[in-house]
Amino acid sequence: MTNPLIDPFARAISYLRVSVTDRCDFRCVYCMSENMTFLPKKELLTLEELDRMCSAFVRLGVKKLRITGGEPLVRRDIMTFFRSMSRHLETGDLHELTLTTNGSQLEKYADDLFAAGVRRINVSLDTLDEDKFAKITRWGRLPQVMRGIDAAQKAGLRVKINTVALQDFNEDELEALTDWCASRDLDLTFIEVMPMGDLGNEDRLGQYWSLKDLRARIAERSPLIDLPESTGGPARYVRVESTGQKIGFITPLSHNFCESCNRVRITCTGEIYTCLGQEGHSDLRGPLRASESDADLEDAIRAAIALKPKGHDFDYSRQQIDGQVSRHMSHTGG
Repeated sequence: MTNPLIDPFARAISYLRVSVTDRCDFRCVYCMSENMTFLPKKELLTLEELDRMCSAFVRLGVKKLRITGGEPLVRRDIMTFFRSMSRHLETGDLHELTLTTNGSQLEKYADDLFAAGVRRINVSLDTLDEDKFAKITRWGRLPQVMRGIDAAQKAGLRVKINTVALQDFNEDELEALTDWCASRDLDLTFIEVMPMGDLGNEDRLGQYWSLKDLRARIAERSPLIDLPESTGGPARYVRVESTGQKIGFITPLSHNFCESCNRVRITCTGEIYTCLGQEGHSDLRGPLRASESDADLEDAIRAAIALKPKGHDFDYSRQQIDGQVSRHMSHTGG
């Protein structure tokens, strides 16, 4: 039962992303509808169940654990979970405990996260314009996020900004965003918008901005040096020669990154999705709750990994959205 998790394509699964809630205090247009119907709280895994689930994956070889949502820091008593999971950092069984956040709650929780062993975080931020920020997030307040980033850096957390590249929205802020991140010593990763969720409300094809074009525009200002490093995720990194700034590109559409995929995702209801861009999933909540022993749970995890596909089918190349999935990004946790 201690053999590592290997999928059908000989990829070792060492990276787990866990959604702890489908709720969020923003309503970003590429992530969820404005009027969302969230899951009843009784359907969510308890914090204790989340701990048990994640601990099983750590036993099976997962070394990196990223907590996501929704917005993970709106989950009640979530720091209890972070403090509990830090024991795996102390033993060395887990190499990294981190999270992706919209930044709204960082001012409150940054010190607690650092105390729990978190050292790096990703903050989703698509614009530095307060009015545009309110539009893209629908409910968000930019000054609150900026105070959160300040608090995170003061606490000692390394902050990476995740920016979704949106045509006709933040194209004109490319230089401002990169310069701002450089001035604050923030890493920056650009992400192509993915065809997920209710497409009736937002035009994903109209939003799509290829990162090939974005990278070319950055290179016009300074030569870019390709970096071989990887943080266990899908980003490809470059170094801006003139400033030394590191920039990542996540390109599920213009450059498929599936060949090295080492990650799976657990939803807040205990479903495992072995591919972000496929509908196929398996239930882990049932075996988790069926027995106090973890034997059935570990069997179910291995069975799910055995079904992991080679890659996703996202495709915009024919001016239509192929390979789209119906669930919202917030359901799977990104």
